[in-house]
Amino acid sequence: MLLSYCTNVHPAEDLDGVIRQLRDYAGPIRRKTGLPVLGVGLWLPATLARQLAANPQDREALRNVLTSEGLQLHTINAFPYGGFHNDVVKLEVYKPTWAEGERLEYTLDCAEVLAALLPEGTAGSISTVPLAWREPWTQDDDDAATAAFGRLSRALAELRERTGRTVRIAVEPEPGCVLDTVSDVVSWLGARLDRGIDPQYVGVCVDACHLAVSFADPEEAIRGIAAAGIRVVKVQASMALHVPDPSAPAARTALEGFAEPRYLHQVREVTEGGVLAADDLAEALDSLPAQNPWRVHFHIPLHHEPAAPLESTDEVLRRTVAAVRRASYGAEVHLDVETYTWSVLPDSTVGIIEGIAAEIDWAGSNLLATSN
Repeated sequence: MLLSYCTNVHPAEDLDGVIRQLRDYAGPIRRKTGLPVLGVGLWLPATLARQLAANPQDREALRNVLTSEGLQLHTINAFPYGGFHNDVVKLEVYKPTWAEGERLEYTLDCAEVLAALLPEGTAGSISTVPLAWREPWTQDDDDAATAAFGRLSRALAELRERTGRTVRIAVEPEPGCVLDTVSDVVSWLGARLDRGIDPQYVGVCVDACHLAVSFADPEEAIRGIAAAGIRVVKVQASMALHVPDPSAPAARTALEGFAEPRYLHQVREVTEGGVLAADDLAEALDSLPAQNPWRVHFHIPLHHEPAAPLESTDEVLRRTVAAVRRASYGAEVHLDVETYTWSVLPDSTVGIIEGIAAEIDWAGSNLLATSN
């Protein structure tokens, strides 16, 4: 697997900002880890993706800083369209939807950029939204999204013919969205493989935090992807908060520190009768019965164990990566560390360079060091 970390943790909305990210953070992180080369998963806002797709000189400027800092680009996070570090993001992160033309245009711009900057002989991946937030979503929207993925498949085939570079799209399920779980993505794509969606170019992004929040079995989820004739294109190395006893006063006090206003933190409570849902942590603290364990969509640094009584879902991440590595194509899958929450962590005193370097070291030692 090719290891990288996602730069959506660093605010930047233009080319100068992205170049500063790479020089001020990614390069120093690489040097801190001692790695000769470090992978980066770029986040490009839509306006910058359009600029780079149209301007070879700007792409060359980006290539030069990647080279000078010892960085390689294998994957792009095209989930947030823009404004990912606004004061309030929440549901805006799912817009535009795959029923809107802007989403396809943005994704194709990112593909053009990635194809130009990929290291020789490698394929690229782009993670994207699971169609939209679950509402409003109509049959007309679904038909439009299906048609968009068909056009996307054809465009990526043409890109490969034109450039010799393979770029694949990875649909990333997330709790609360139209495609809430891995099985939702598998069902949706699988039912449309005869409607122009090409599994050679469209697959799944398994975010281990999202998988954990849904209380899914990692091995079963990966088997289901393969059984549908689809592949895992990308794994986002991430952990959720696990709360064994959300009714305990100490647990509720600790959780209140994670109920911050910028990002959405979906919560699931597993019961004998099924999984109960809340769309955000503050809502969950008010509405869920808290009689059974919770999982909270809050990306926890990989090397960091939350203070008791909270826990992380590190076991889910380990099992997910191990299951993907056992696939025939496992070595080609991109493993992207995606802890975008450093700026809103309630209990972190570690600098971001030291923190992300520690995450990369942890991933190398705990996820990739042994054969699976």
